[in-house]
Amino acid sequence: MNPELTQMNWIAAHADWFYLIGAVLFILTLRGLSSPKTAIRGNRFGMAAMAIAVITTFFLAEGPVLWLIIGAMILGALVGMWKAKTVAMTEMPETVALMHSFVGLAAVAIALATVLNSTHEHSTIARVELFIGCFIGAITFSASVFAFGKLGAKKWAKTVNGGWVKPLQLILFVAMVACGGWYFVTESMPAFYAMTVFAVLFGWMWIAPIGGGDMPVVVSLLNSFSGWAAAGIGFTLGNSMLIIAGSLVGSSGAILSYIMCKAMNRSLLNVLFGGMGSTAAVAGSDDGAPKTYKSGSAEDAGFLMSNASDVIIVPGYGMAQGRAQNAVKELYELLKEQGVNVRFAIHPVAGRMPGHMNVLLAEADVPYDDILEMDEINSDFPSTDVVLIIGANDVVNPSAKDDPGSPIFGMPILEASKAQTVMVIKRSMSTGYAGLDNPLFYLDKTMMICGDAKKMVEEMVRTINGGGH
Repeated sequence: MNPELTQMNWIAAHADWFYLIGAVLFILTLRGLSSPKTAIRGNRFGMAAMAIAVITTFFLAEGPVLWLIIGAMILGALVGMWKAKTVAMTEMPETVALMHSFVGLAAVAIALATVLNSTHEHSTIARVELFIGCFIGAITFSASVFAFGKLGAKKWAKTVNGGWVKPLQLILFVAMVACGGWYFVTESMPAFYAMTVFAVLFGWMWIAPIGGGDMPVVVSLLNSFSGWAAAGIGFTLGNSMLIIAGSLVGSSGAILSYIMCKAMNRSLLNVLFGGMGSTAAVAGSDDGAPKTYKSGSAEDAGFLMSNASDVIIVPGYGMAQGRAQNAVKELYELLKEQGVNVRFAIHPVAGRMPGHMNVLLAEADVPYDDILEMDEINSDFPSTDVVLIIGANDVVNPSAKDDPGSPIFGMPILEASKAQTVMVIKRSMSTGYAGLDNPLFYLDKTMMICGDAKKMVEEMVRTINGGGH
């Protein structure tokens, strides 16, 4: 008997066991990634699961073109390692969105390849799988590309608004479903192509009207969509491992999207089909009344914090933009050494993607025990001496509680305004990503420190080192 054939038969006979082991490891991956303390272990579980899945599938493939598969894997690994080493933390949100687009594109490519290379009619369930897998993949692809451009402030990814947007979205959606139904009945290739094109256009127009303040939810939802697209690929290929992995990603992304919407006190439908587009910008625009604010220096801030008992630091996108996390860690350690109780307050939608601030602080090795979520720390603000806000705007905006006319009214916020003294580091007095002004900046207790986050924090550190208590 041919030894190679025997080996292949053995792998085929035990493939379900390998896939089961991989599935369990993927579940342990999600469990590990649920906490910063176990995230590294979770990543290792995920790497092991993916290795098992790839190797098993490789040996199960019928007549694989080895040079093409291995070449693509090597090229992908090289690009991945290069991006992992070179991408800046400020570019991480758009990088995540771009990775989602590749999953969607893969789903479309596999669906098209399956349809084009078939020599027989597909069963009813197979046509449904191809239809769903292809249109979810196409929507994920174009929506993720737009999110990439939006998060990266690309000129071609401009938010669109107007009364024509929703009718166009409806027309594209109906056309996509109609062409999918046409394919289902007739297996017409022109219908399949048309469905794919309409799905790509719908994905773009679906995300284009959504304002910047809602982009963290969009990134989370696209993560979910990429998972369902992968699961669709699994059904098309008959690969149970891909179905399980895609379903885990899809469901976890959907749950995270729900959690983030709850943190904003908004429904998912409102985010996706309402949003904070031009309405937010108009509502947050200047009403013409003169506004004055108290300006301060980094030296003033350093002196106040070194003489405080309790300090809460609220990080926002400004910390990522200024790459200030390591300077913030140094400030944190210095204040701790002088007996100040220092903690970090994290809002669920701070930054440009889910967990953005947690990732930055973890990169700087800030102890997890001093990084608290909104629900854990909000009640402590009234008894806090100093709050230092670094580039955050919308997540500390009191309009969410006090102004029924504000687009973010009802959204839970970090109640920094209740602290004894508030200090805010911002590059300028411009509005935040959602286009809303913040009344907190004009309170008597608030001191605005305009400048680059990293430079300002470093100056605070020098002041504390030089002056002490």
